[in-house]
Amino acid sequence: MPEFQPDIFRAIKTVADGHKIPVAALAAVTWVESGGVAYTRINGVDLPLIRIEGHYFDKLVPADKQRLARQAGLSSPKVGGVKNPSSQEARYAMLQRMMDIDRDAAIMSCSWGVGQVMGVHWESLGYASADALRLFVLASVSNQVELMVRFIERTGLLDEIERQDWAGFARGYNGPAFKTNKYDTKLAAAFAKYGGSASISPAAGMLRLGSRGAGVREIQTLLVRAGYHVKVDGDFGPATRDGLKAFQQLSGIAADGVAGPQTMRALKAYQISPVEKPGALSAMRVPQVNNAVKAAGPIAILASMRDQVADAAQHLTGIGTSADAIANGLLAGSGLIGAGLTAWALYGWWQSSRTIEQ
Repeated sequence: MPEFQPDIFRAIKTVADGHKIPVAALAAVTWVESGGVAYTRINGVDLPLIRIEGHYFDKLVPADKQRLARQAGLSSPKVGGVKNPSSQEARYAMLQRMMDIDRDAAIMSCSWGVGQVMGVHWESLGYASADALRLFVLASVSNQVELMVRFIERTGLLDEIERQDWAGFARGYNGPAFKTNKYDTKLAAAFAKYGGSASISPAAGMLRLGSRGAGVREIQTLLVRAGYHVKVDGDFGPATRDGLKAFQQLSGIAADGVAGPQTMRALKAYQISPVEKPGALSAMRVPQVNNAVKAAGPIAILASMRDQVADAAQHLTGIGTSADAIANGLLAGSGLIGAGLTAWALYGWWQSSRTIEQ
C-alpha cells in the first residue's frame, strides 16, 4: 500500500487531532475512499475529485428543466443511467453543463473530495448552501477531510471507528453491498498500515451494524413490537441501529447500537412466548422456495416425493421439524420440482435461517 503525499497526511492528522479521532483510523478511511488521491490538476488548478450521480440530478432538477437535462444526457431516472467520464477534466466539464441548467441541483448531485460526500447533504452538515459546501471543499485538502468527518459524525459512525468495528463502519458508510468490494477488510489493513494497533472489537460476537440474517430479523421484530419503526428485512442498517439506540436509551442501557446480552434481555420482554422464534421465516416466505413452487407448475406431486425432499432438507439443515416444513412448502400443490431447483430452494431456506454477525 503506497504512502500518502505529505500534504495529504498532514491534513488528515490536523483534522483527526481536532476531532479527537485516531490518526490511523482517519487515514485508513481516507485511503480506502480515495486511494490516496486528493486532487486533480485542471488548467493549472488543483481540484477535488468528483463523481456525478445522474439519477440524483434527475430527481433534484426542477420539473420544468428535467426534460432538458434528460435530452442533454445529464440526468436519468435510472441509477447508473448517466455514465461518468473516465477523466476528472471531463467530469468537471459535465458538471458545468449541469450547473448551466440548474446550479444547486448539479452541486447536490455530485460527490466531493476524498470522502466522496454527496452535495445533497449540505444542510445537515452545517453549510449555508450547496454552493457553500462546494467552495469549502475546493479550498484545501484539509477541508476535504473535514467534510468527510462531518459526514461520519452526522451518520453516527464514530462509535464504529472507536471500536475498530470496520464491518459496521463500512455498512454505514458504503451501504449494504460493502462486502462486494471488501471495504471492511481494506479498512482493517489500512488501519494497521498507518500505525493502528489491531485488537478484537468489543462488539465482536454481537449483532450490530453490518450483521444480517435471522438474528437481525428477531431484533427488528421485537423493536417493532416495542413501538419502533424499523423494517424487518434481516439487514442491520443505520435505521435498525438508530431504533436500537433509542430503545436502549429508554431502557436505561448504554446506547451504543449493539445488541449485547443486556439489550437482548430487554428485547425478550416483547417475545410472545419462550419458544417463539421471532426471526424465523416460514418456508414460503423465502424467495428461492416461493420461486421454486411457482416454477414447479400445477401438476400434482407424487406423495412418495415428499419424504425424499424432507430427507434432503434435514441433511442440509440438521433440523427434522424444519425439514418437514420445507418439504411441505415445496411440494404441496406444486408440480414435480427438478433436483437443481429443489436444491436451490433448500439452500435459500437454509440461508434464511442463518445469522451473520460480521
